[in-house]
Amino acid sequence: MLVQQILNSKADAIVVTIAPGTNIGQAALVLAERRIGAVVVSPDGSHVAGILSERDIVRALAARGAGCMADGVDTVMTTDIVTCARTDKSDAVLAMMTEGRFRHLPVVEDGVMIGLISIGDVVKAQLSELSMEKEALEGMIKGF
Repeated sequence: MLVQQILNSKADAIVVTIAPGTNIGQAALVLAERRIGAVVVSPDGSHVAGILSERDIVRALAARGAGCMADGVDTVMTTDIVTCARTDKSDAVLAMMTEGRFRHLPVVEDGVMIGLISIGDVVKAQLSELSMEKEALEGMIKGF
């Protein structure tokens, strides 16, 4: 399965972004309100400056306490961003995410972000594909 197919299957294709300089407390509110695990930090909604995840916030809280909530997201976000293309295969993307130990991956085309997939999206796609293959094999074996 291709990344494009994963993007097509998502109920909500909107990528939630926040501006650089937003404080961590405001970003945490966005994560909580939207019920998401990460937000893309972008100056214009199209280019990725970083990703701020729940894990980044927890690490900041553990290191500096509640005072970190007033700090800018720029101080804790991940800036070494790995991306994928809509033509990448889901198994390759899953391996990349597992090896890199990250759960969110921007989909980029010509330097512009066109989507965001989570490890949950990829696992769901893989399970769906395996289920279809299983049904096809059963059909062949049973003569359907």
